Parts: sequence; structure tokens; C-alpha cells
Amino acid sequence: MASTADEPKQPLDQTGEAPSVDPSITPSTPRTQRPGVSAGQAGRKGGRRSADNPHVDVARRPQHRRTSTEPRRQELLQALGIFQRATPDQLWKLTRPGNQHDKLVRDTLLDLEDHQLVRIEKIREDQRQVWVLTKRGHAEAKQLLEPKGIRVSALREKKSDPVTGKLLGAGYDDHAAAVTSTAAELHRAGIGHRLADGYVQRADLVVRAPEAGVPVILLEIDRRSEDAHDLVTKLRRYWEWGRLLPKDADRRTVDLVRSRPDAIEDFVDHEQRLWRRVYPPTGREGLVPVAFVFADTTAAKVANAVAVLEEYGRRYWAPRRYDTFYEKAITARDYGQAVPVVVTTLEKLTEHGADAAVWRRLGRTGEQTLTDALTNPDGDVLYRSQETRAAAERPVCGRCG
Repeated sequence: MASTADEPKQPLDQTGEAPSVDPSITPSTPRTQRPGVSAGQAGRKGGRRSADNPHVDVARRPQHRRTSTEPRRQELLQALGIFQRATPDQLWKLTRPGNQHDKLVRDTLLDLEDHQLVRIEKIREDQRQVWVLTKRGHAEAKQLLEPKGIRVSALREKKSDPVTGKLLGAGYDDHAAAVTSTAAELHRAGIGHRLADGYVQRADLVVRAPEAGVPVILLEIDRRSEDAHDLVTKLRRYWEWGRLLPKDADRRTVDLVRSRPDAIEDFVDHEQRLWRRVYPPTGREGLVPVAFVFADTTAAKVANAVAVLEEYGRRYWAPRRYDTFYEKAITARDYGQAVPVVVTTLEKLTEHGADAAVWRRLGRTGEQTLTDALTNPDGDVLYRSQETRAAAERPVCGRCG
């Protein structure tokens, strides 16, 4: 799924699927084998084989019974309808991460190919196949997704050079690959979303996983192909979008905001803002959290980008001091108008898992799990405790009480 999600106002769609425990036993890494010998089978010493027929692609076709079912077929059609292009490994993690590997997915893809619903667009340098929907498969994906309010990605049409016959337009954009891989690793860790529950996406990825303690988080996948200050611009846009009022906002609220620019911060509740029409409550103070996932880059470039985000994006992610009578007794911070920002790399997600301590919250040192990184231990809970203690310890006038 490629994205141009600089603006939070340009919607795309993305979801994931619940894990399965279907058995599978064959690894996904392609094996080197002699022509005519299928994976897991011993070679024959004599006799005619199917490989003697040059029109049979034995190296790719399994010599065992297909085990595809309608739910498996539908989930792959939906996943390809959303992400447009994906490898079996990515589809496995997006749809059935409970399996040991992608054998079941590969079998189902071959079954779908037999019914002319999917096709191989290209084979990557690591020998993994990139699958896309055919025109017929795209139509079926539409029927599965659009009734649920999920937008289907564009059809990848098969075009060949009229002279050479070479397949055209088969490039696999690195950013799109990184987005799909990030979604796959998040979903594999249980931080994902069912394909059956559609929602609007306004970033490279939108993850909604309340059962994992993450009601909603917006993800930007960055390959360090742009200036680090562009990330600050993206963060500012998310912050500004989080402050917008809906078009049908109460007239008194609109007038208040127009007369007092700070009113949106101090007097307008999040429930009255536009973003709450799109996303659920975050379960914590502040606006919708944003994650920057860096991919295919160096540690030095990541460190530089994070430093720029921390320094020049402070206005958007940093909490404020509480405006209170007990200011000297309050060490808690007000996160109410901040965008929680966490960062990690795709390599860490792949190696350790998205549920591991691989996320760093801007303004903090060290890495935490995603839920810990999004939690504010020095936020409103601490504030209420400190305020109550300060009020109880406040000196009382001896004359009037």
C-alpha cells in the first residue's frame, strides 16, 4: 500500500485480520532443488516424470493436496485489496500470524491463481514472489471490502512491451514494501485490526487495537529519503488537525475559538473536536499518538532524524506545566494538548517483535513496549494525587478556618 499521507485529510484504508491456529509445516524460504523434484520429495532414479514436460512448472507447483477454504481465500483477497501488492510472508503475518510460517498462505495463493483471482507480478531479489489481484480478483475484493466501508487500492493491470513481451510496471516501491512489512509485524504482535472492521486511514498505517492497549495510533514509515525537518512538518500537521473543530460545531464554541486563539486548548474538550468523529478515544491524555518507523536506513540517520523531531517538534509533542494554585507542589505535566510521539525501526520490529521494548517516546531515554511508551506516568493521574495532597497540607487561617 503506497501512501502520500503528508496531509491527515487525504484518506486511505488499512486493516488487518485476526490470528489463526491452522497447522502448517513447510518453511517459506525457497529451496534449491533439482528439476523435477518437488520440495520434501525424494528424487526418482528412473521413469518418466512430470518435469519431462517443459510446460509444467514443477518448481513452483506443490505436489500435495490443496487445503484452501473460503475464509482463507477471502482474507487474502481482502489483504491484497487493501495493500495492493504483498509477498506470501507479509500476507501470512497480516492474516494468519498464529501459523508457524506461510505454507497455508502459499497454498491458498496458488488456489486463487487457478481461479484467475491473483497473479505473480514479479520475483524479488530474495526470490520471494510479489502477488497482486487480477481484474476478476479486484472485483471480488471490492465486494468484500466496500460494503464494510473499506476503500480498495487501485488495480495493478498486467501490461507487456509489445516488442519484447517484457512485463511492464512491475516495480515494487520500497516505501510500499516497508509499509506492508510494518503492518505485518504489528499485526503479528497482536497490534492490528480485523479485516472485517473497516475504518478510514489518514497516514501510512492506522492501527486500532484496544485489546492490546492501543485504541488508535497513526504510523508514518520513513526511509530517510527526505529532509528530517519534513517529519517536523508532518508532526505539526497532525497537531493542527487534532485541534480542528467539525463543520457542524456549536456556534458558541466556534465564536469562542475565533475570539480567543487559546480557547481550543483551554476550553474545548477533545469530544468537541473533529478527530473524535474519525477515531475513538485514545484512553490517555492528548491527541492521537503518532509513530515514526524508520526503514532501510542507517542508525546515524535515524538518530539525526529523532534529534530534529525532539528539538524542532517540541511544541507539538512536549507536555506543559499545569496552571494551578499549587504550582510549587505539582511536578506532574499536562499532556492534554500534546501529540504522543514514539519512534522505532522496521529492523527492530522484525527482529524482536512489535510487542517488545523497541519503542522510544520523544522526551524520554531508553526503549519501552508500545503501551508503556504511550502511558504518561507523570500525567493527569499524578496531578490529581499531588493536587489532593497539596490541598490537604495547605495552611489554614487561625481566625476564619
